[in-house]
Amino acid sequence: MTLPSLDPAALEIERVDLVCGVNNVEHHTELNGVDRLVVRRGQPFTMTLHLRPGTAFKLGASINLIATTGPEPSEVMDTAIKFGLNKFISPARWSATAELKSESAVSLTVCSHPAAPIGLYQLALDQGTGVSLCQFVLLFNPWCKRDSVYMVKEAERQEYVLSQDGLIYRGKPKCISELLWTFGQFEPGILNICLKVLDQSLKHLQDPIQDCSDRRSPVYITRVLSAMINSEDDKGVLVGNWSGNYEHGIRPTAWKDSGSILRQWYNQKCRAVEYGQCWVFAAVACTVSRALGIPCRVVTNYGSAHDTNSNLVIERYYNKFAEDISDDAIWNFHVWVESWMTRPDLQLGYEGWQASDPTPQETSDGVFCCGPVPVRAIKEGDLSAKYDAPFVYAEVNADVVEYAILDDGSTVKIDSSTTEVGQCISTKAVGRDEREDITHLYKYPEGSEEERQVFEKANHQNRLIQNEEEPGLKLKIKVNPSMMVGSDFDVYAQVKNNTDSKKSFRLTFYAQAVTYNGKLGETCGLTVLTGTNLAPAEGVKAVLRLQYSMYGKAIAQEQMVRLVALLIDKETKEFHRATKTIVLDSPSIDILIQGDPKVGQPIMVEVMLQNPLPELLENCVFSLQGANLTDSTATSNEVGSVGPKELATAELEFTPMVSGRRKLVIDFNSDKLSSIQNFKNLVIEE
Repeated sequence: MTLPSLDPAALEIERVDLVCGVNNVEHHTELNGVDRLVVRRGQPFTMTLHLRPGTAFKLGASINLIATTGPEPSEVMDTAIKFGLNKFISPARWSATAELKSESAVSLTVCSHPAAPIGLYQLALDQGTGVSLCQFVLLFNPWCKRDSVYMVKEAERQEYVLSQDGLIYRGKPKCISELLWTFGQFEPGILNICLKVLDQSLKHLQDPIQDCSDRRSPVYITRVLSAMINSEDDKGVLVGNWSGNYEHGIRPTAWKDSGSILRQWYNQKCRAVEYGQCWVFAAVACTVSRALGIPCRVVTNYGSAHDTNSNLVIERYYNKFAEDISDDAIWNFHVWVESWMTRPDLQLGYEGWQASDPTPQETSDGVFCCGPVPVRAIKEGDLSAKYDAPFVYAEVNADVVEYAILDDGSTVKIDSSTTEVGQCISTKAVGRDEREDITHLYKYPEGSEEERQVFEKANHQNRLIQNEEEPGLKLKIKVNPSMMVGSDFDVYAQVKNNTDSKKSFRLTFYAQAVTYNGKLGETCGLTVLTGTNLAPAEGVKAVLRLQYSMYGKAIAQEQMVRLVALLIDKETKEFHRATKTIVLDSPSIDILIQGDPKVGQPIMVEVMLQNPLPELLENCVFSLQGANLTDSTATSNEVGSVGPKELATAELEFTPMVSGRRKLVIDFNSDKLSSIQNFKNLVIEE
């Protein structure tokens, strides 16, 4: 099959019809309006190119497209993506197909990568000078199985993504009140304001190129929103006020919708709106999350603890006048949000609802934000889970101890409780205007053996975490969540001075190839940092650039690299060492089954893999096998050579021999990439 293509030399486009009325409906974004293209990642959209008279559309020529987002788009940062026409749309990467509709009209279908950074994109023909085709907004996609925010149930997508109003719970456990709130995420102008919120974050202002690249991750976006909905450190949306004096603004209880707040922030040139309290912060965070495509819900915790000294115990001190003079506090209720996503940065089982809190209470990494942290990790007392697990755990499960301060200054314990904190944790039910109690998602039943065991586990972990902050130089290695073999990427060694005096040190940071059994190979990257002085509480980051030209010839087929950071305190001569082993990502194989598999009938399979390397792949072979799908030997198709960034494609045939559920396995091997595998579950009919 020969792909239809535009002849770049003769191409002149008269106009582009983005068919927003159709695309936006298919992408569940029509409530944003149909005057511009708003699509979700990992899902195709189609446009019609109307050509000027005399412009050729012919078979055989090649056409390349480029999609860009953010300032200084870069292929390395995945903010500039070049791709050409394929025989079919790939569900796993940027791809496009074209179809001739008439002599002067071409239908162009484009699909983004399901993990592409969200934001405002430009799509153009990559012809040297570039011919702009369109501008579109790309959002997260809870309808796409490959997207990290995918939700299985349509009723939940309707509630947590598309619903523009909801109920927020306040009051006390025995007197719970409802506040009807209009989230209004699809109201005119709100999506633009939400994108502006991201652009005003400290992350974006400090490093806009990295920030736009990181917007592929809902974990990252949620953490940014947690910081940006409050105004403590940045040009955030709301000023918190619990004083009772709201003379210069609007009292928090007067707000009933998010749109008014977001528009006021935007219209007054990103000056914070006065005033908000916890339910207002949470509601606005929910609006922005849903607008960007992240499933989100508002959650209320009754008897919510604020643990200031991170010991998982709320210590209440009363003077002789019975006045509470404690630093710790227990709020009658506190409101935050949960967002739905996978957590590739954490262990399996921590996907699903993640708690984050935009109300400014305590700092995290030096900024007033909190989360996201898996709700499951809170229930299991895993305080090592990112982000801010100890603080959220204490909010729902801290113990309470009360002390009286005597005249001589001594203290005496007067009461304690293990059940006061974390009651009636509530959210709106799916599809119903009713309260759903989700306390069981955060904790085991109060007083149960499981609950006490989890508390002891959390308390033990918390002591370990606190010990990590003992005085001294602290060293950590950080890496990006995605590191595709063939690309150049950065890894980082972070040093923090956790002392009261200035520190000078020498840091050596290097990379070595390593096999699965720990055998070290060649060094493939090195950087040295010396003569650096850190003030108290100051940190510095050493960047090590790993280049394919260096690591490509050193790594084994497991594609593993070991990172080692060595730190010497010049004053004390103390030695610190940190290591991390990374596994480079391999390209995926796309599998397309042509027709419905039936016993005894041959069926064709199209397979495709993109060469991620900046060099030629040779001896490329696709193989197909599967129990009762082929005989004992695999069916193979030799592709030969595949150029840099080009697609290896093949057609394979098999004849099912037995009905039932079967796995079709596809392997790819070549001289430089091997043992790449993907599979597809099939139901074979009689």
